[in-house]
Amino acid sequence: MTVPARETSNGKERIMTAASVAANRTSARARTGGPSDDDNLMEHIAGWALVVVVAMLATQLGLFF
Repeated sequence: MTVPARETSNGKERIMTAASVAANRTSARARTGGPSDDDNLMEHIAGWALVVVVAMLATQLGLFF
């Protein structure tokens, strides 16, 4: 069992649980660097190009009749 971390603020001491520490850390940094939600034309073009390449490969290998 681990002992909760202690944080001093204005001379007062309060006990912080692991959940509250994690919540404070994630709220401080809103962006994680993941994909954005905006519509990107280049992603769509690359995705459809991949679909076509896989379809051509499957046809050449005789996977589709």
